[in-house]
Amino acid sequence: MRAQVKKDGVLIPKKLLKGVKQVEIRKEAGRIVLLPVPAAGDPIFRLGKRPVKTGAADASVQHDGYLYGGK
Repeated sequence: MRAQVKKDGVLIPKKLLKGVKQVEIRKEAGRIVLLPVPAAGDPIFRLGKRPVKTGAADASVQHDGYLYGGK
């Protein structure tokens, strides 16, 4: 998709922002990047707040093997 840049900027179609309430706009390595700003209650940010102790030193690397009993 292409959009015309006008004197006030560019209009991004709402269908590309489905479910997004707010975006952060950045310029990275010559590209303009839009990042959705997560909602305050987004559960993804609670992951890792209360980790489980397993006693396995390599659990972060071998988690599939421990969970599913294979490699």
